[in-house]
This record gives sequence, structure tokens and C-alpha cells, in this order.
Amino acid sequence: MKKLLNTLYVTTENAYLSLDGENVVVQSEGNMLGRMPLHMIDGIMAFGYLGASPALMGKCAEMNKSLVFLKPSGRFLAKVTGKSYGNILLRRAQYRICEDEARSLMIAKNIIAAKLANSNAVLSRAVRDHALRINTDQFVQIGGMLQSGKVNAFHAQSADSLRGLEGECANHYFSVFDDMILQQKDDFFYHRRSRRPPMDNVNAMLSFSYSLLTSMCVSALESVGLDAYAGVYHTERPGRCSLALDLLEEFRAAFADRFVLTAINKKSICGKDFIEKESGGILLTEDGRKKFLSLWQQKKKEEIMHPFLQEKVEWGLLSYVQAMLLAKYIRGDIDEYPPFIWR
Repeated sequence: MKKLLNTLYVTTENAYLSLDGENVVVQSEGNMLGRMPLHMIDGIMAFGYLGASPALMGKCAEMNKSLVFLKPSGRFLAKVTGKSYGNILLRRAQYRICEDEARSLMIAKNIIAAKLANSNAVLSRAVRDHALRINTDQFVQIGGMLQSGKVNAFHAQSADSLRGLEGECANHYFSVFDDMILQQKDDFFYHRRSRRPPMDNVNAMLSFSYSLLTSMCVSALESVGLDAYAGVYHTERPGRCSLALDLLEEFRAAFADRFVLTAINKKSICGKDFIEKESGGILLTEDGRKKFLSLWQQKKKEEIMHPFLQEKVEWGLLSYVQAMLLAKYIRGDIDEYPPFIWR
């Protein structure tokens, strides 16, 4: 269990939450993991299956404390809230921002600037770790372009111009993606981004990781009371979780792309873990998906220092922290939305 932004995160899968007086108690297999006064927190997020006692759920509803249940994978299950819980006010504020191009653009600029900074950090890490195996001059040059793109993102006059800048920088970034694949080159190579369906093993892994991250972002936004379908950057259309796709941009390079590269270069995933469909599309086999998901769960448990909170946070909780920060900005609790920047 960990307290971040006045929210208690319970990540032990077999934990059970109960009420003792005015305190929430977290237990696992008969052992107490911790206890905390309810008045010290705004809400609880429980990643597990055992749930919570009716007494605790009733007390959270009475005190207007959000109690959210999620699967260990991060998939949203349910939420217990009191009658006067302020999600409707939060969502109204969110919709007002979505309808205001200038205010939407302010958030979008921060998100895309963070995406470009994180993409540059991935290239910089490759230069540091594999200087003898890559064209460092080319990586440094493209990193400079991404850094300039980050600065230019803050001067974008419209969402369309920001999308154009992002697309140009993405092309530069992916132009050297294949160079970061250092092992299993016969089975893993990257020429261009292909989706629906992915046409090679690397694109299959990227698409699967982006899908998992999108699901995490949807759950994170739902858990704090935001509408995952009302975005500030991605265009809205029926069935498209635009705000989740917005939030996803901060994690693409630092989380998903590096995860894929590490799995390939450490030979954790190999060529036999894929199958080609009649359409020519490439998918992970059932065993390949199991291996991928096992590695994904391990990655989510690794900790990183959050640049804004200055606290250690598990990778798997980052989307929830960012969703909470976005909600705080929309409510007016903080002056600006601080995106996640990997260091």
C-alpha cells in the first residue's frame, strides 16, 4: 500500500480492506499490511480480487471518499461513491475545457512536449548504453530535432499545427527505431509503423503494448471521475477514448517502446512467439501473449522517481497518478497540468 496525492493505492492482489473505527485496515492472509485514518485520504484504489467489507464501503460513501476496485492488471471494475460525490462537477469542468480550444491546447501542448522529451530520452539512453553499436551522430542529430520540437510545441497556435509537429517528430524518432534492435535481427526489424493489422513482429508488439497502455489510461481516468472519451488533443468520434489516447502519449516511448526493445534485446520474446494470419497480419501466439503479459506485469512493478511528486512510483501506477494530476488541474487545485517526463 502507498499513499500518493491523498489517495491510498493497494497493489497487493490478495489484500482485503476493512474498517476499524475511523481507520481503513489492509490485510493479506491474516497479516495486517497497514492502517490509515480515513480522514487523511480522499480515496482508495484497490488492485485485487478480495474486495472490501460492507462497513468500509458504507463509511467511504458516508464520508464522500472514493473507493475504486480494479483488477491486478489495472482494468476498471467498479467504484463506490457517496451521494454528493463531485464527479458531475469535475466532468462539467472537463467538458467546458474540451469545448474551449485555447484551454484544450494548453493541456495538449504539455502532453506532446512531454512525449517528445521522452522520445529524446529513449534515444539518449541508447547512445549512452550502446555507443559502439549505433550511429551516435545520427541519434544525437535526431535527438536535437526532438528537443527543438519540444520547444516548438509550446508555440503551436492550434491543435492541427501541434499534430503536424508531432507527426514530423515521430517520423524522425522511428527512423532510427530499427537501430535500437540489437538482437534477433532475422526475426525482429522495423521499417515503418503498420497497424490493423501489424505486418511484422515488432509492430505486433508495439500495437499490443499500446493497447494495454490505453486500457490502463481508460481505467485511470474513470477511477478519478473523468470522461475517458472527451479529449483535448485527439479528435472525438463515437467509441474513441480520446482523453485516454491523449494521456497515452506521455508513456509511449518511455514505457511501451522501451519495453518492446528490452524484450527483444534480452531475447525474452522470440520469433516462434508469433503467427502470420491469412491476411498477412502478424499476431502473438497464445503462449507469446502469456510471456508478453508476464513480462508486462513485472515491468509495472518496477519503481521510478516521479518528477513532479518526487516520490518513487511503480510504472503501473503512473497513469493513475497522471489522471489524478489532470483531475486536480481541471478542478483548479493546481495551476498547470504537469505531464510525466522520464529522466
